[in-house]
Amino acid sequence: MKSALVTGAAGFIASRVARRLVDEGVLVVGIDNINDAYDKRIKAHRLEGLDQVDGFTFCEADIENLYELDPIFEKHSFDVVFNLAARAGVRYSIENPHVYMQSNAQGSLNILELMQQRKCEKLVLASTSSLYAGQPMPFHEDLPVEQPLSPYAASKKAAEVMSYTYHHLYGIDVSILRYFTVYGPAGRPDMAPFRFIKWIYEGTPITVFGDGSQTRDFTYVDDIARGTVLAAKPLGHTVINLGGGKRPVALLDFIHMIEDRLGKKAELVFQPMSASEMVDTSADIHKAKELLDWEPEVDLETGLDRTVEWYLENLDWASQVEP
Repeated sequence: MKSALVTGAAGFIASRVARRLVDEGVLVVGIDNINDAYDKRIKAHRLEGLDQVDGFTFCEADIENLYELDPIFEKHSFDVVFNLAARAGVRYSIENPHVYMQSNAQGSLNILELMQQRKCEKLVLASTSSLYAGQPMPFHEDLPVEQPLSPYAASKKAAEVMSYTYHHLYGIDVSILRYFTVYGPAGRPDMAPFRFIKWIYEGTPITVFGDGSQTRDFTYVDDIARGTVLAAKPLGHTVINLGGGKRPVALLDFIHMIEDRLGKKAELVFQPMSASEMVDTSADIHKAKELLDWEPEVDLETGLDRTVEWYLENLDWASQVEP
């Protein structure tokens, strides 16, 4: 791999993937529309380090807009496309499903169409563990995922299915990565880790949906970025879980871990759990080990240390970010 396109380059995972690729000597074009789905300051923070690095070129463009993408594909030749741009989040997808289908499904179609036109042969596509709703744990890639509980999950399924069509018709090699609850420094402010750290630090009550016993298979962002880059190898068309792969952690236990690091107690407010939310997640990562020689290296204790430290080091502006 000499050159790559990374979509959603100002995003949590994509910015780490782009940096890893550049560090490995790959010429990277990163695109992002810098939308206002959440506070733009955290997106600017992620791009700060990348903009100064030789080998990285940033273009402000929207994957939903085929006419913005076409000149980028015309100007550059890509060995691999990492399509990591997406509208994420289960609850907001219920409020605005059209946005999710436009970005996650139509946007992915635009990428695939330009790839086949320009003879780009490898796609790494970000997907989600949310597709496994209702399936027995630990979740493995061969389980049927035909009953998504949210427009977000449905839009990701649509992208997966379309990628197979382009694999079948045009021979595009596709690695689909189903991520499990990614956390780490500069994480999305609408996700629990950032929210919980901010709210516990400032004494704002935390709303817990459900009784807090629901579990998540937390996975550190740098482990996810490493696995994403490894998935650029030829694999045909395959789905691979990238998750913690060990003991999932209950939400209340996760909150207690943050309390310990901040030396403060959380004020909890319990609300009913949404029908769109999964109760538990747990990744079977045998396929990632076999195909990518990948497994997580950063345990939750170490990852949370780094995440809390990042927040405190950037407190002057991160505390102003709206969750």
